[in-house]
Amino acid sequence: MELLAPAGTTEHLSAALSGGADAVYLGFGPFNARRNAKNFTFEELCDAVSYCHVRGARVHVAFNTLVTEAELPAAQENLRLIASSGADAVIVQDLGVARMVRACVPDLPMHASTQMAVHNNSGVKILEELGFSRVIPARELSLDEIRDLCASTSLEVEVFV
Repeated sequence: MELLAPAGTTEHLSAALSGGADAVYLGFGPFNARRNAKNFTFEELCDAVSYCHVRGARVHVAFNTLVTEAELPAAQENLRLIASSGADAVIVQDLGVARMVRACVPDLPMHASTQMAVHNNSGVKILEELGFSRVIPARELSLDEIRDLCASTSLEVEVFV
């Protein structure tokens, strides 16, 4: 089990780890659902990864927006930066981005964002085939439905509490 906390700033990151978080998720660049909020710069991301890793914690970077055709080159560059920072995973919504991750940074683990709205065993099986290591199911699922998903997959399953 992993206690994962959001970290919108370096202060939030420090507080999350002080509070016992095993991992944090944070935004970097324009391709995350909090793109209009303050996010980490590349230098801050690298510092955050180092800070967390020294303390035995992991960093998951949100890349959980839909990416247009015109944005693909910038998205690819951002994925390369995320991978070079040493982040432990990228949280993906867009299936085109998932394909890009596998093509340009194949060793970077992918987590399927709750924005994908995966809500059944068939959806989880597709994620397995696409190389995801974790699924964050749709928030609307009941506890019994989440248990059923967990029983049907070898993927890690992350839920909001």
